[in-house]
Amino acid sequence: MTDAPYDRYKEALRLGHVAALHGRLDEALVAYAEAADVAPDRALPLTSSGAVLVRLGRLDDALEAYGAALGLAPRDESALGGRADALIQAGRPAEGAGALDLLAEVQAVSGRLPEACDSARRALELAESKARRRHLADLTELVRDSPGSASEAALARALRILEEPVQVVLPPVEAPTAERSTADRAAGEEVPASTDDAPSRAAPVEPIPIDVAAVSARLEAAMASSDASGRIRAIVSASRELAAAGLDEAALDAADSALGLAPDDPDLHLVLVELYVARGWRTLAGDKLLLLGRLVELSGDAAVRDRLCAAATRLLPDDSRLAGLCA
Repeated sequence: MTDAPYDRYKEALRLGHVAALHGRLDEALVAYAEAADVAPDRALPLTSSGAVLVRLGRLDDALEAYGAALGLAPRDESALGGRADALIQAGRPAEGAGALDLLAEVQAVSGRLPEACDSARRALELAESKARRRHLADLTELVRDSPGSASEAALARALRILEEPVQVVLPPVEAPTAERSTADRAAGEEVPASTDDAPSRAAPVEPIPIDVAAVSARLEAAMASSDASGRIRAIVSASRELAAAGLDEAALDAADSALGLAPDDPDLHLVLVELYVARGWRTLAGDKLLLLGRLVELSGDAAVRDRLCAAATRLLPDDSRLAGLCA
């Protein structure tokens, strides 16, 4: 691919990622289709389309997109993981477990043992079998010898499954309509129902008393400020204060208002990730981090990538989809 087509490909991908990040899903599909037309040998536009189609509830179309991506790159981890998730949401757990089996194999071969252990654990949870249980047990022995907090966390999760009877809990085939916050309505993003995310919601934290009037005054001053970077820093700070005080809606509104001023600012999106996790919207938080990671791949900003890795490790350590952010 010469420079001119490659530039068109990168720009189409960037537009698709930005549109998906802001919930403009139909627009994202158009951009990804353009990227696929420019580079028909690349799997990434197809896996990105698959993720958007899942968000739209078009699971058959998503599976077709993931299948096409795997036709180009049979061991593509994003396509394998996305296909597994789509199959699970479609009420096909056995097939989803099979996709996770292959994903675990690919991750193990590439030396990413904690991620392989997590994928194998998920496969066992979906479809119990002696072979899967034995495979997970073998991976845990390898993970024991791998230093690091990620290995320790993956090992703990695997051992809980190996030491207790497996209980399979499947998500509903059709996700119920979720209540959406003011911020999410403005951004056009779908907030997942609390069925999957509620059990993993963080334990309630005692709110920190704040002077709401003073924080509101700072927000108004920040919005009116001509100092762009200072304005964003002030809004980020205020959003976190409001969240710490238990005023989630106000914090979301503040961050969302700032997105209108700086839609590509990573600080604002990371604040939203924190707020989503605090409310138990872990899937939505993971989706946002994945999209941010894809944008960073295009921009090559190593500093932002390090921050995404830190956020994923701190907030969503059990989301195997985010492992690539720290690779």
